[in-house]
Amino acid sequence: MSDYMEGTGIQYHLRIKRGDVGRYVILPGDPKRVPLIATYLDDPVKVADSREFCTYTGYLAGEMVSVTSTGIGGPSAAIAMEELYKCGADTFVRMGTCGGIALPVIGGDVVIATGAVRMEGTSREYAPIEFPAVADYTVVNALVKASEELSMRYHVGVVQCKDSFYGQHDPERMPVSGELLSKWEAWKKLGVLASEMESAALFTVASFLGARAGSVFFVVGNQEREARGLDNPKLHDTDNAIRVAVEGVRNLIVLDKIKNDA
Repeated sequence: MSDYMEGTGIQYHLRIKRGDVGRYVILPGDPKRVPLIATYLDDPVKVADSREFCTYTGYLAGEMVSVTSTGIGGPSAAIAMEELYKCGADTFVRMGTCGGIALPVIGGDVVIATGAVRMEGTSREYAPIEFPAVADYTVVNALVKASEELSMRYHVGVVQCKDSFYGQHDPERMPVSGELLSKWEAWKKLGVLASEMESAALFTVASFLGARAGSVFFVVGNQEREARGLDNPKLHDTDNAIRVAVEGVRNLIVLDKIKNDA
């Protein structure tokens, strides 16, 4: 691969280098969430801000931890993970929003993904479609533990990833409406919890790199509940999911220290 940065060690998209980021990274989509999440760290400092990628680094439980935004969708999320990994990161927690699919998933809840439906394009350029997009179980367990410690209402299971936001919310308008609608019914019958846009790519790229990745989401609402005339609160304060992500990383740090000391 060509070195567009001419030996500086600075990553082309994120504008970071080794030493700028920690082993553990929280990955929101929205750059505006990065400084908000960073307030949960000790001594946070902005280290880079390029395109949709904003990065802060601080400390948690004595370990260097970073927060990097990925923008929307799999392509930019995969770029972020690749470049962070090159700079020494190996444990990633995606923190974002989702829309509920399963009826028990209600606005304000937290969803922790064990795996993701690969109904997007980025992961196909890393692995055949038969390869599953699966979260690292230690990350999943750390996020579940955090949810319980924080007394959050949470769900654990498979999420669906897509590339088109409006393909989900206005499928009848699309030229491929038949395919979109039939697959949506399949996800419902298979018990898929929620829909989002990044985890399938992140889980697949992490498998390729030998990194650990997991995801936690704040549920904004549930279009299936609305379609059935059920109570469907629509909420936008993502603090619950942020707190779970931060405490999940803290749990991972503690666990890793115990393993290293054993």
